[in-house]
Order: sequence, then C-alpha cells, then structure tokens
Amino acid sequence: MKKRSAIGIRDLASHLGMSISTVSRAMNGSPEVSKETQDKIRAEAERLGYRPNQSGRSLRSGSTNTVALTMRTDIGRTVAGETFFMALSEGLQASLSSAGLDLLILPCSSDQDQNEFLYRAVDRHLADAFVISNVQRYDPRIDYLRRGDVPFVALGSSETKGDYAALDLDFAGVARAAVDRLTAAGHRRILLGLTSQDTNSNFAFLHGYQKGLSDAGLPFDEELVLRPYDRIAGGAEIASALLDMKVRPTAVLLIQETMAMGLYQKLNQAGISPGKDVAVIGFRENPVCRYLAPTLTSFRVDLRAYGYRLGEVMIRELNLSRKPEANAAPRLELFPMLLVDAESG
Repeated sequence: MKKRSAIGIRDLASHLGMSISTVSRAMNGSPEVSKETQDKIRAEAERLGYRPNQSGRSLRSGSTNTVALTMRTDIGRTVAGETFFMALSEGLQASLSSAGLDLLILPCSSDQDQNEFLYRAVDRHLADAFVISNVQRYDPRIDYLRRGDVPFVALGSSETKGDYAALDLDFAGVARAAVDRLTAAGHRRILLGLTSQDTNSNFAFLHGYQKGLSDAGLPFDEELVLRPYDRIAGGAEIASALLDMKVRPTAVLLIQETMAMGLYQKLNQAGISPGKDVAVIGFRENPVCRYLAPTLTSFRVDLRAYGYRLGEVMIRELNLSRKPEANAAPRLELFPMLLVDAESG
C-alpha cells in the first residue's frame, strides 16, 4: 500500500476553501467557529490524514503537554534488571493521558550530575512539569524548581524546606515493621544494610530501624549499620562484614532488596544458610529476586497504582495556583506497602 503523504494546514484550508486562521481555530475548538463547521473541518482533516504540527503549537502556546520523569541509570533500581521505573511509568502514563498529557523519560547517565541534568532540561523547556527521582535529603533541584515556579512532584521525601508535593514509599514504616517482626522472633542483633547514597530514603529507613529497636527496648549500635555501594555486590560486602564480626548478627534488613542476591551467595559460600542461620528481610517484593531460595521476606507495592497516583498528584500540581512560602512544609503522601510473609525471615 502506498503511504499517504502528510498534508499541512495550508493544504487543508485550500482543500476546504477556507482561511488558514479559520481552520486553525476550528482544530483548537475555538468558540469563534460554529460546532457544525468544526465537525466538518475535523472530519475532512481525518479523511485526508492531517495531523496538527505539535511543535508549532507548542511554540505558540508555550506548552508541550508533556511531563518528564528524570531517572538515574546507575542506581540499584536500574542496573540490576529492575522493573521499578517501567512498571511505575505504565501507571503514570495512564494517569497523565486522562488529562491529555504524555510522559517523557529523561535518563541521567552515570557521568552526568543529576542537578545540572535537570537544570538543562528545564532551560530547554523539554516538558511542562517534572517528576524528580533519587531525591536527596537536601535536594537543590527542589529549590531550583520552586524559584522558577516550575510544576513538579518529588518522587521521594526530602528535608528540603518549602511548599511542594512529594510522593514516597513508606521507608520508615517498612523498616520499623521489619524490626518488629525480627525482634518478636527473638533477634537482638540486626544488621542494617543501607546504601552509600545521600538519598532521603536512607535516613527514613534508618529512623524506622531505630524506632523499631527502641520499641523492643534494644540499644542502637552504629557498628550494625552498613552503607555499601548500591549494587548486588553490596550484599556480598554486607555478608563479609557480618562474617567478620566477633558477635555475629542473627538477622539482616536491606533497603535495596536486590543486594540479597549477593548476600545469599556470600553466606552460602561460608556455610551459613540464609533464612535458617541468618534471617533476611528486603525492602520491596521484586521480580528480580523471585528465584532466591529461601524466598525473600519483603513488602509488596502495586507499582502501577503507585505510578497512577503519581500522575494524579502531578495533574493536581499543574492545576494549582502556586503560592510558595519559604518555610512551608512539603505536602508529603506515603504510599502503602504490605508485608509478604516468606521463608527468609
């Protein structure tokens, strides 16, 4: 079949015997053009294969009708065959499309500074609004976006002051619930595996861990908190540290569940059985970890629903008239997670 050649608005107007301005107003739903004429023009445009020039429309309106999700490519959520961002993006796009918006994904590579990466994307007006991930405890991107009055949602909580929307998983609540489970089973020395990043999720997870220990009447021991690089190999580092301790912990809690693969391997090599000799709990139920034996105790989250809610929050932000206040609190919403009872802890 011969491919139908694209026609422009000038061709469409000439075919209809109308002015370009009339056709343009009709295609944009202007009340200056009767509904009957609008319907006639749109029907003929569809028959002829006319599609509006979105680039031109964006330049004229100053709007792209897109939302950009910035994500790093060098973190545990992306380098281990992770499905986190893709599953989240499915829900996010579904939600945004209900408001006539489309999603752009902007991957920030390991050799780029994520702050400068965002600043460049904003300066180029690649999108009308932004979702920032890998949120730091004190994140300069938040201040930058607020100063520029750029709509955004932080995918993660932050200690950065200001009136802004943030959606996060309940890192503190998960850590506390995990420690409660482990202490109820009789564990008194629980090793905590964080990551070396300065993400606020690390601090929230640590806070929940400390609260769980306090609830059980146990002291906090900094020696039991490890911060390896955010990789599967980080789990092997945690196992090595555990094996070298004079009084070995009997349980491990991981903020990045894929590290359990390295942890299991190193422990098994040393003749220590995960789930039997050392209890292990990971943060999120992750398909990447589905073949671990014993099965990994973790917490379930519906990532598509999480992404859909993220889109709803973003649409709300785009509709709000922003009134920033220097010391206002962020509008943080925590998304629920459910314990998955498995064999490891």
